[in-house]
Parts: sequence; structure tokens; C-alpha cells
Amino acid sequence: MKNEAFDVFVIGSGIAGQVVAETCADQGLKVAIADRREYGGTCANRGCDPKKVILGITEVMRSATKLKDKGITKLPTLSWEDLQRFKCTFTDAVPAATENDLKDKNITLFHQSPKFINETTLSVEGKTVTAQKIVIATGLIPRPLDIEGGDLALLSDDFLNQDSLPDSMIFIGAGYIGMEFAHMASRFGVDVTVIDRGARPLSAFDNDMVDYLVKASEEIGIKFIFNANVKRIEALQKNKRVHYTVDGKEASVRAELVFNTTGRIPSISELALEKGNVSYNDNGIEVDTYLQNTSNENVYACGDVSDHAVPLTPFSGNEGDVVAQNILDGNSTKVRFPVTPSVAFTLPNIASVGLSETEARKQYDNVTVLNRSAAKFYNAKRVNEQFYAYKTIVDTDTDKILGAHLLGPEAGEVINLFMMAIQQGITTTKLKEMIFTYPSWGGDIQYMV
Repeated sequence: MKNEAFDVFVIGSGIAGQVVAETCADQGLKVAIADRREYGGTCANRGCDPKKVILGITEVMRSATKLKDKGITKLPTLSWEDLQRFKCTFTDAVPAATENDLKDKNITLFHQSPKFINETTLSVEGKTVTAQKIVIATGLIPRPLDIEGGDLALLSDDFLNQDSLPDSMIFIGAGYIGMEFAHMASRFGVDVTVIDRGARPLSAFDNDMVDYLVKASEEIGIKFIFNANVKRIEALQKNKRVHYTVDGKEASVRAELVFNTTGRIPSISELALEKGNVSYNDNGIEVDTYLQNTSNENVYACGDVSDHAVPLTPFSGNEGDVVAQNILDGNSTKVRFPVTPSVAFTLPNIASVGLSETEARKQYDNVTVLNRSAAKFYNAKRVNEQFYAYKTIVDTDTDKILGAHLLGPEAGEVINLFMMAIQQGITTTKLKEMIFTYPSWGGDIQYMV
């Protein structure tokens, strides 16, 4: 059988892959795309979008609990089953809709993970295909839990698709996913324990804001075990028992379900990259500033799987656009890294943008740091919120904001205002001169600088 040839072959159908495939197809190139899972990628099918649907219900419970006996006379009753049906109205149509959009642009679809045969040739669905350019946009997958009984731990997909919730859960790993799911489960009445090898959760965020978050988490019943080395998971008749050591002392904790939330790694193990002369490392596919692979000029990588990617959905789309332009115009566009905010959707949210306090003090001679609780701000008091805080970092010499770190009910929204201020170089003096609506969470930033 004659090999089928394409101008561009994209591996991965998330945001980054879709942008590359559709942009190149719009310019008349012959394009194919492949995915071993349902089309549409992690965010839409089993990540950001369904997670936020579940979050919405827990926001209602949090607000009602805070205002109990202050106008709320009875707390709402939550139904996980009803919530799952609502969530599915967002996710069920994604794969077919994504496939239809791609087919409408005459893009050829494959439903398997390809393997490299050589630098320009792939094997997929029993076929051999060649491509002038191959784009890897496979994203991340859960990090394997390489311990005895590690296969007994469920993954994030399993949490989002649980038919019903058990009485107890253990999350091994206190990163974004572990902390967000712990908060969701706890507000549905689940007894939650979080185990982590570090001294605190969410290591990417400011220590002081995380300290507030730990207290807020404990207030709703979440139990933490830090500095723990998990050794094995044991199956009991109904529960699972997690064995661990802290300071060399052995201990254990048990729950009905255990989840592996230890982090995510590049999804590249099935690609046979060595045969394609594609260089990679622990962080993903090695790329230059054009997102072109450093050892195979026929290969590009974008989204979370590239070795310098920021694992955020908006960034994936930007990188997909960069790759498409470089395929079409011959490496004309370098990837840019604008100021990018980050948020963990715990309740309260924890958010960050710009430099940390440590980074700022290393890079600038004179730094002003405001590190304060905002629990007495009007917005916090009107919703009876005790956990509201900020740390703002300013270059004393120029009056420009270098970083902002927030904890609060709407920190995931307010951090975007700080992002714009940092991106545009707005001074604290100019920020204070601006008029914001009152009372609003966004307007609070004038009191945080």
C-alpha cells in the first residue's frame, strides 16, 4: 500500500493541536491530526472546564455556610449525582463537536497515538504516513505512583467521573489538583486527608498566602500530613490503607478511595521519539524559541508537552499559533512569555502573578513588600470571610508593581487586574488615581499597593 503523505501531522487534539491543524488547513495545507483519547483535549473533557462546574456548586455551599444565621437560615443540600448530570452537559458534546470542526476543514483524523518510524514518518492505525512537519501537542498525563499498590490509587479523571462520593478520601499530593479536589470533596461532606512529601501544599505559590490557605482548609475539616514519604497502598475489605513515614517513623491512614495527585508529566512515552531523532528531557520535548525541536527540524512542539511550557490553557493556544505561523512562514515568530497569572481554585482562591518576594529581592536593589491580612476590608466582612490576604511587591525606585500574591474568594479574578498593571508598567501612584466601582473586589487593589 502506498504511504499517505501530509504537509502537517499534528499529534494531540487539545487547544494547541487544534490551533495548529486548523490554521494550517485554512492556508491550504494537507493536514492530519491524531489522538488516542477523545478529541478536544484535557481542559475541555477532563480538566479545567468540568472542574469549574463542580467548583460552582461548592462556592454556593461556602457562601451559605459563611452567612449561616446572618440571613441564611438553612444550608442547601448538595447532590453529587445531579451535579454530575449538569457537568456532562458541558463535556459530553466536546469530542464529536471537535471532530466535526476538524472534518469541516478537510483535516484527516486518526484515533491512535502514532509512533515515529524515522524523522518524517509515523505509524498510526496500521498505516505508514509521512509528513513534512510533525507537531507534538500531546500535553501531560498523571505521574505514575511507583510504589507497592500504586495501581490502587485513582486519578483525576476518576474523581471527576465518580457516580457517587464515598465517606472518605485520601489525596496523595498537595499540588493544584489535590488541593482543588480536596476542597470540593470536603464541602460535599467527605472526610478528606491530604498527604504530601513537602512541608506545605502548593509549592508554586507564596508561602504566606499558603499558610492562610492551610488554616482555611483545616477549618473545613481537611487533614494534612506533610513531610511524608508514602511507601505503599494496601487494599482492605472496604477501604485502602496508605502507609507512610514522617521523620523515619512509620504510620498509616485509611479511606475508601485514594487518589494519585502527585503531579503530571509529559505524555511522550508512546511516541518512540528515539526513532524520530526527537530530543526530549524530563520536562518534555526540547524546543528552541521557535518551538522547533532541537534535534529534528521537521518537528515542533507546543502546549504543555514542550520543555519550557507554562501549563495553562491560554498559553497553549498562543503556542499553537506560534507553531502554525512558523510552519507557514518559515520560523518567523518566536514564542513570547508575557506576564502570566496563576490560580488554584480552592476556596478561598490562591493566586499569583509576577515575581515572588525572593525573586524580587535578588533582582532589584530596593523593594517594598506589603504583606497583610485584608479580613477587615469591607468586602470580606460583608460575606463574613476571615481568610482574605495579599502580598504586593513594588520596585521602590520606579514605583512599579513587580508581583502580587492573593488569597480570597475572588482572587482568581482580581489577580487579572494585577497582571494588567504589571504588563503595562502601571505605577502604584497611577493605580491609586484610577476610579473603580465600589464596593467591589476589583476595587480593593487600590488598598493593596
